Amino acid sequence: MTRRRVVITGMGCVTPLGHDVESTWSALLAGKSGISKTELFDAETFPSTFSAQVKNFQLPEPLAKSGVHDLAGRQAKFALAAALEAWTQSGLDKSDQYNPDRTGIYLGAGEGSLDFDNFTSLLIDAWNNGKLDTCKWAKLAYERFEIHREQEQEANMVLSHLANQFGIEGPAINILTACAASTQAIGEATMIIRRGDADVMMTGGAHSMIHPYGVTGFNRLNALSTKNDEITTASRPFDLTRDGFVLGEGAGILILEDYEHAKNRGANILAEILGYGSSADAFRITDQDPNGEGAAAGMKAALEDANLKPEQIDYISAHGTSTPQNDTVETKAIKAVFGEFAYKVPISSIKSSLGHLIAAAGVVEAISCVLAIRDQILPATMNLKIPDPQCDLDYIPNEPRKATVRVTMSNSFGFGGQNNTIIIGKI
Repeated sequence: MTRRRVVITGMGCVTPLGHDVESTWSALLAGKSGISKTELFDAETFPSTFSAQVKNFQLPEPLAKSGVHDLAGRQAKFALAAALEAWTQSGLDKSDQYNPDRTGIYLGAGEGSLDFDNFTSLLIDAWNNGKLDTCKWAKLAYERFEIHREQEQEANMVLSHLANQFGIEGPAINILTACAASTQAIGEATMIIRRGDADVMMTGGAHSMIHPYGVTGFNRLNALSTKNDEITTASRPFDLTRDGFVLGEGAGILILEDYEHAKNRGANILAEILGYGSSADAFRITDQDPNGEGAAAGMKAALEDANLKPEQIDYISAHGTSTPQNDTVETKAIKAVFGEFAYKVPISSIKSSLGHLIAAAGVVEAISCVLAIRDQILPATMNLKIPDPQCDLDYIPNEPRKATVRVTMSNSFGFGGQNNTIIIGKI
């Protein structure tokens, strides 16, 4: 049986650098930073007082006028806007040549934020003689918690909003494999089309963890940068002085289609998904395998799936978080897979400008790969001033680079040891 080809016909994103694809891309190439003092809550007493926030965002008018999504979570609203951009670019908004039940959604979307103010005030009000009165807490919670806000905490709600808005009735799946989620979603959506279970898939991810619980968790893991006096340059992948990632938020959406389906309806094809690889470290929940064996396995699997050799990769979009461990491990993994060619293939991490969008990171990085192919230019790793001797590859420091770009690789590695790689090529 001939394997169905899978192509990209639409892209959309909402990021700390812009509310759409082109504004985000322009800011990336200009070397701008999306990082600033945290404004979504008072973080002044936290070890990290800054983040990469989406600012001045409102739902686009076509989504806002119905009122259906008024109570959607922050990450769901980002996803709705990104999906509208992608859906419109794909031409599916004006097409009658697709079947809703042959159109699916596969997302890597994160959970919504907890009702922190209500939750903590309830703990205070239900505290009695040094103990929590759980009966009183439950009674007060029943009175004060807002049902829709509680519902929107569930990660599957992003998918539900998208299915409702765009009338998608086919396969509907959401995964949350940490920082690898949206790359895994793209890969698994590709597999659904390849095996004939759908003709069109909306895929990608959305996340916002810029809230007290999210920041506290990452600070406890010593994962976040604490360069509070160097905010805009705190994310510095592969630099000797890196000390952690910068927490971001946002969404990215791709429209994937069977190649013949897209061609038959006259769609503008942007790029092709050539390969997908997935692996598990089976090592430790919050640490990567220090030798990069899991990450290497994911890259090798993607190359095998694409039937490509390492020398055919023109660019690697690195996971590149700016943590001391990740960047060293990813470098080792690239060397293990690419051999001597590792020193010739250009690599960069756009997290240096965007921060780490967690579940949404992979899809936004995949979008940057498509744009690199389109414009024949590679985004830079910003803030790379003092190279780490253990990270000695070509990371495109500080300035974008003109290049011949036909085939790109995008890596995403998540807490828990999930490793996912996709290969995107020129059509």
